[in-house]
Amino acid sequence: MKSFEIGIDGISLSLALFVDVTNSKELLEFMQAGTLEPEVAFLNASLVPDVFPVLAAAYKTLVAKSRESLTTRTLHSELVYNYSGSKHISESLKRCGISDSTTYILAARFGASSDEMTAIKGLIKGTEIGLEELETRADRAQIHKHYKISVPELGISSVSDAITCRISARDAL
Repeated sequence: MKSFEIGIDGISLSLALFVDVTNSKELLEFMQAGTLEPEVAFLNASLVPDVFPVLAAAYKTLVAKSRESLTTRTLHSELVYNYSGSKHISESLKRCGISDSTTYILAARFGASSDEMTAIKGLIKGTEIGLEELETRADRAQIHKHYKISVPELGISSVSDAITCRISARDAL
């Protein structure tokens, strides 16, 4: 687990990466029922090449919260929605969130205490690995397809930069 200060009122985002997760169906059911405790965002980590786009989505989420203009019901679902780069909520949550069969999960929690992160680790039946694994385990083909990243674009920027650009510009398009 690693924490990053986002820059709005000193709020941090704690991230933990898990492989070989066996209970994603159960986690998804808790989220959909609104009974997940503590509240946490679960991202499909195969679509995350780096922490930078997640931090950009987190910043955008906190700005929306400060303006009282969240698009989704919770702060953590807003993070998944903002990460997707799409304006369609249900499509965003399905694509960038977890499914019944997801085995590679990035867990994210705003303002997490060490006890809350311990509780989150207890919820997930899988093996925690370092965040540096994101780059080597990312599904580049799925990322290129989802975010519509072209080969010429990759000639002038990284995959992480391309995703961050789409996250940042979504509301302007």
